[in-house]
Amino acid sequence: MSRAIISEIRKNHIISLLNDKRRTDGRGPEDIREISVNVGAIESADGSAIVKYGNTEVIVGVKIIPGTPFADTPGKGVLTTGAELIPMAHPLFESGPPGEDAIELARVVDRGIRESGMVNVDKLCIEEGKEVWMCFIDIYALNYDGNLFDATNLAAVAALKNAVIPAEQYGKGKNTPLPTTCTPISVTAAKIGNTLILDPNFDEEQISSARLTVTTDDDGNYRAMQKGGKGSMTLDELTRCLDLSRDKGKKIRKIIG
Repeated sequence: MSRAIISEIRKNHIISLLNDKRRTDGRGPEDIREISVNVGAIESADGSAIVKYGNTEVIVGVKIIPGTPFADTPGKGVLTTGAELIPMAHPLFESGPPGEDAIELARVVDRGIRESGMVNVDKLCIEEGKEVWMCFIDIYALNYDGNLFDATNLAAVAALKNAVIPAEQYGKGKNTPLPTTCTPISVTAAKIGNTLILDPNFDEEQISSARLTVTTDDDGNYRAMQKGGKGSMTLDELTRCLDLSRDKGKKIRKIIG
């Protein structure tokens, strides 16, 4: 995400607390914020969810329509993810075409879903080479207080699990649930000084030197990773991030079943 200016006093306070394994909101370094999930929030969408990670809030809508398959995958449906970071969510965000932050967010969420095979695109084929179901995942940030990656991943996954293919609307048979195979969950760690923290809030995100987002599936397999920031991580830190992503992923996954 784009950087904001954090005062030296605030920065030093955060670092001082981390030296004692504490954070400004009372969490420990490896604690995540309270999570809430509300599915089916948009009546006009084929699937939707609102997710809150602490004060970070996102909404995701899924729209499914018939369309033409790609030439190189004539028997597979289409999955597309887009994100908008609107000014209402934070002063850092500007109106207009999606910027680098929005593009990265959409790609990270899309990669976790796509590489895990969460949506069975083979079952989205209506007539091979002619018509398939096209699934559009639309992401909107409502309030930004750090870690949009994990909040958006969870919202997108919840919305997809809630989605129904509107076959009756297009005269394509009966409505059926979107075919899903697993529940990919991302867990983001940030590095501040020599300390790794999970689920960074806005201030922590701004002063971190490196960020790593890891997505796992139901079996704990690593499906996607995204490194951010100019800093580096040691092999031990990377291993710790991988272990935490599996552990926390299991707990988060239980929230949406």
